[in-house]
Amino acid sequence: MAAEWQCAGDREVLVGLRARISDELKATVHGGDLKLERYEGPAGDRGLLGIAPGDPAWRVHGHPTGMLTGGFAALMLQSLHPLAMAGVQQHSDFRSDPVGRLIGTARFVTTTTFGSLPAAYEAIDLVRRIHTRVNGTAPDGRAYSAADPELLTWVHTAEVSSFLAGHQAYAPRRARLTPAECDAYYRQVAPVAEALGAEKVPGSVREVERYLDGIRPRLCATPAALDSVRFLRGFGRTGRERLVVGVLMNASVGLLPDWARTELGMHRPEAVRRCWDRPRATLVGRTLEWARGPSEILAAAQRRTASPPVDE
Repeated sequence: MAAEWQCAGDREVLVGLRARISDELKATVHGGDLKLERYEGPAGDRGLLGIAPGDPAWRVHGHPTGMLTGGFAALMLQSLHPLAMAGVQQHSDFRSDPVGRLIGTARFVTTTTFGSLPAAYEAIDLVRRIHTRVNGTAPDGRAYSAADPELLTWVHTAEVSSFLAGHQAYAPRRARLTPAECDAYYRQVAPVAEALGAEKVPGSVREVERYLDGIRPRLCATPAALDSVRFLRGFGRTGRERLVVGVLMNASVGLLPDWARTELGMHRPEAVRRCWDRPRATLVGRTLEWARGPSEILAAAQRRTASPPVDE
């Protein structure tokens, strides 16, 4: 009897722990409200990307650990463009409200990937309106605008290449994308950037590599970029949150291209990245996935895409 009570007590502790972690994760990433109405209908709507469960974009954007580590890597990589960084420094509220900024970004990615076509266009229209107000002069004297097609292409390419790197590093080996599927991923996510106003968006691994090689001479770690990375590495409202962010940030360093790590002054040995950072991030990621359970967003989107369209 005592053993049964002990087992029941252990289960109760685990259930409570899982609920606390799940609630905190939902609050931090989604603001506590998943807004499932964006994903549940209309029946048969395949969304902006025109894809379905099992397609590369769903698999990459549906893997939490890859997206968290890839997201941090994307922020660091994007900071190397002086004009993009000037826009963030002069217009973003990421310092005063970093969680709000994370929630906005997460909602945009999930809505444009898994949401219905009307929900995706609503999210894109909102971002386009915001971009019209984000313009100014960078510290080096150059004018910038968040609506600049070239800048939009940079932000998109840095983001999705980091997401893909995170997925390939942290998804189970059997779930990782083949070379052909990696090319398909870039093609599938390009419409989001194009709808925002980007032009000449890379649509394959080779095109992304060529694009990054071509833009490298224009990238550098400005004081603002280095300061933003320091802010990210120390972010956290609680000790537990700072611990998780620290683990994920260290792991994200390993996703960056060698030249980006060098530019940012991140001289973390490969052995440390491979034997210490990656296993710890994998453990943290699996814990978060266990706490979250099956994704309600993906389940709603799967029901929508699998349902026959309603005849008008």
